[in-house]
Amino acid sequence: QVQLVESGGGLVQAGGSLRLSCDASGRFFNTYTMGWFRQAPGNEREFVAGISRIGQRNYYTDSVKGRFTASRDNANNRLYLKMNNLKPEDTAVYYCAASNRDNVLNQDLYIYWGQGTKVTVSS
Repeated sequence: QVQLVESGGGLVQAGGSLRLSCDASGRFFNTYTMGWFRQAPGNEREFVAGISRIGQRNYYTDSVKGRFTASRDNANNRLYLKMNNLKPEDTAVYYCAASNRDNVLNQDLYIYWGQGTKVTVSS
C-alpha cells in the first residue's frame, strides 16, 4: 500500500515557475514507476510526465516538453515536477500516481493516486 500526497500548487503568473512535490508513504517506492497527471475543469485527466523506477528515463506529453521536468528522490520517497514558463493552459489539478508497470502513459495502469494539488496560471 502506498499513500501519495501532493503539495506545491498555487497561483502564478504566466511565465512563472512552480515545483510540485509528491510524498510517498509505504515501502518500496523505488519499485514503482511514477507519473504526473492533470485535470483541467471540464476536461478529462491527462498524462503530463512519467519517470522510471530509478529515474533513468523520463517521458513528457508534447505540450510540456522543454518546460517541465520530472525527477525523483528514492532515498526520501519523493517525486517532483518542476514547471517553468507556465502558461494559462497549464491550469489544472495535478496528481501524482504510482504504477507497478513500465508503461508510464496509460493511466489505467496506475494503482495509487494522490488527492491532487491545484495549479492556477493567470495571464
